[in-house]
Amino acid sequence: MLPYPALHASHAGIWIATAEETRAVGRGEAIRIAADTPVILLNAPLIGQRLGYAELTGLDLLELYAFLHPAQFAVPTPKGLARVANLPLPGDDAQIAPFLLRAAEALLAITDGDWPEREGAWTAAQSLYRLRWPWAPVVADRLKKPQVDERWLFSRLPEWEEHAPRPAPRTVTIEPGDAEARLVDLTGHGAEERPGQRAYAGAATAAFAPRAMRDSPNLVLAEAGTGIGKTLGYLSPASLWAEKAGGAVWISTYTKTLQRQLGQETARLYPDATIRKAKVVTRKGRENYLCLLNLEDALQGGFAGRAAILAHLVARWAAYSADGDMVGGDLPGWLPTLFRRNGSTALTDRRGECVYAGCPHYKKCFIERAARASSEADIVIANHALVMVNAARGRELATRPTRYVFDEGHHIFDAADSMFATALTGAEAIELRRWILGPESSGRGRRRGLAARLSDVASYDEGGARAIAEAVAAAGALASDGWLQRVGEGAPFGPIETLLAAVRGLTYARAEQPGDAGYGLETELAEPDATLIETAGAAAAALDALVRPLVTLGRRLEAVLAEAPDWLDGPARARVEGAIASIGWRAETVASWLSLLARVGGPADADFVDWLAVDRGDGREFDIGLHRHWLDPTRPFAEIVLKPAHGALVTSATLTGGGDWDVAEARTGAPHLARPAARFQAVSPFDYANQAEVLIVTDVKRGDVAALANAYARLIVASGGGTLGLFTAIRRLRGVHGRIADRLAREGLPLHAQHVDPIDTGTLVDIFRDDPSASLLGTDALRDGVDVPGESLRLVVMEGVPWPKPSVLHAARRLAGGGSAYDDRIVRARLAQAFGRLIRRADDSGAFVMLSAAMPSRLLSAFPPGVPIARVTLDEAVSRIATRLSSTPRVGHGLREPA
Repeated sequence: MLPYPALHASHAGIWIATAEETRAVGRGEAIRIAADTPVILLNAPLIGQRLGYAELTGLDLLELYAFLHPAQFAVPTPKGLARVANLPLPGDDAQIAPFLLRAAEALLAITDGDWPEREGAWTAAQSLYRLRWPWAPVVADRLKKPQVDERWLFSRLPEWEEHAPRPAPRTVTIEPGDAEARLVDLTGHGAEERPGQRAYAGAATAAFAPRAMRDSPNLVLAEAGTGIGKTLGYLSPASLWAEKAGGAVWISTYTKTLQRQLGQETARLYPDATIRKAKVVTRKGRENYLCLLNLEDALQGGFAGRAAILAHLVARWAAYSADGDMVGGDLPGWLPTLFRRNGSTALTDRRGECVYAGCPHYKKCFIERAARASSEADIVIANHALVMVNAARGRELATRPTRYVFDEGHHIFDAADSMFATALTGAEAIELRRWILGPESSGRGRRRGLAARLSDVASYDEGGARAIAEAVAAAGALASDGWLQRVGEGAPFGPIETLLAAVRGLTYARAEQPGDAGYGLETELAEPDATLIETAGAAAAALDALVRPLVTLGRRLEAVLAEAPDWLDGPARARVEGAIASIGWRAETVASWLSLLARVGGPADADFVDWLAVDRGDGREFDIGLHRHWLDPTRPFAEIVLKPAHGALVTSATLTGGGDWDVAEARTGAPHLARPAARFQAVSPFDYANQAEVLIVTDVKRGDVAALANAYARLIVASGGGTLGLFTAIRRLRGVHGRIADRLAREGLPLHAQHVDPIDTGTLVDIFRDDPSASLLGTDALRDGVDVPGESLRLVVMEGVPWPKPSVLHAARRLAGGGSAYDDRIVRARLAQAFGRLIRRADDSGAFVMLSAAMPSRLLSAFPPGVPIARVTLDEAVSRIATRLSSTPRVGHGLREPA
């Protein structure tokens, strides 16, 4: 037995266990013990939060698991730990602390023999020992030094290979009935026939027909209710077309959850794992993947303290990762949160500083490998943002897809709204300054400025060198470190900071004050005062002096490629091509800023909505700036993404979005195409009249957080857990959680909460899914894209009508979209999405509760036809839920022996 005590803290109490005894302790004693001696625990940030001791560290079993089993996921709970350690579950919270001691021994026992991830463990343990990782002495004692030097990460990783460009897809037609036959192959010939799914596959086939006219794709809008089986429905024609045409179909999602599910569904299409790896590739934005050059810098001293330990654990993971995806891939989502996310973002390329072929790890780069794999794949699983970025400024023009499937298509509007927006803010300006100038202080890291990245080009091309120098000089006018404090103190430096100070002053003068400093402030960009007009003119002159040399530099680099000097070998050419794309992106950004500044004191543009904002959170300002969004962001989406495509299927369970087909078309860009979209609709096969009910509680006073908390607690107890609580405000979520967590713990019902627990949202959902007695509170991110089976999710509770947040942008779109009818459509869509979490399978049963007497009857059409709807008191709601869900077994703490 290890010579360390184990510590466990929950809302039900705190316990310390040693080899001799287990005892309950108070918070003060637990903190003293943890401060004086290393303790074994599970999820230090979470335990520290429960103790009120944020700096709690120790021998975290999750860190040990990440070291011993890199690239393998475990649910970060006692139940999840028992599963991976092959141990019986503790019976209650009081038994968890001694269980942690047994779990530690069980995990360490793997070092006694060979295990798949042994290679690299001894070397990593030595490095972690020097960094004083708490587990290092224990692990190092149990690992024998290998007789042959271990291959380090950078020698383990395979190199990708260059292939000849893929030919353009052939023009083919999928014959009637072929997609339906493929669907039978995927579902199994003995499977129950689903007419809705069969009809869906046939309708989706139209998106893969040959295009008849330029800029007029075959667009199919398909609304398929939950349970239709739309994933296999569109995979059938998509895979057929890819095989016959020799091209790739890009399937785009909005959530990472659906991306992961799609990867699993393609196993039916390609059962052989080797073939599937070649045929199906998941693509994400660059910022999701581990950057090997950043990792090398971190391992060689770029990181210090806990961040350095994280870097070594990430290196262990990278050696065994399938794709290097740090966000939603096989890196456990809980690992970065154990380090308070200290350093994890610096391990990815979030700044657009990639040197491409100039990187020593270019041939092993996860991002480049994914890009090349996708050029040869039949099915590419991507997301809406990446599809739009690639279409707008992607480097892979030769392999641009001609066929798309947009699943979760009701989110296209939101994704396009973010992608095609402009924001001239302090945070954006300082990021551009750093990209151009590089480090301006003694901070560690490998960041280099534009001049350093293109030094060889500058030495060869006089015009390019001059453009670099001019860009560097002009970047000095951008906001710099400490800008926020200077602006707040009324002492801005330079034209951009002076502009931001004017924006701040006018916003405070005109914005509606919500009465809470935690809320952001905004006001429309109309009737600007003289100060704002004057500072906008000076800022525009400074930005014009910056954009000109950037454009010139891009042209000079293109000339260098055309001249092909002796030193321009393959890697150098790739690096210059990457620099051209990156510079072009920055030049476009600055040009959009200039366009926005031209609006200050000038005429409004009916296509755009412009406003000023001071962003605030937790009582402090964190950004200031000017914003511009398209009134209808599907216009640039249609122009940049849809028109160059030959066909696109846009599909969702809630595509009509609480309205009709006109709404579906308006929010997907269809009206901006010459060819009308085809429409298809299949209703859900579920028996909602018997499987679910909607209860509107009439006696919970609005704004009374204590009454709201009491309602949540009683409903969760009545259902025995399995509750998803949805909130429209983080403040109310936290208030409710703080009032009911201890109360539910005494009932044996764990409660987890987004924005409260120091755990990423994906892992919170995994914990919720894994424990039928647990409940989860969250906001918008949990209203859509969460697929949890009915055993774990049997009650959805919304704390109020999800009205859209009042804002300048919303006001403009509301005016253009029909006033209150526009608001109603948004609310109905949100209600439909939230209700859609409840019934996911034919044997699910549950209830949907709205804690708002003010719920308008006109919005009830958001729910499926036939579902019973009743306005009841809280007492009656509790009684009906207890009766409806009485057949669901109650389990204490989620700690039960597996059947």
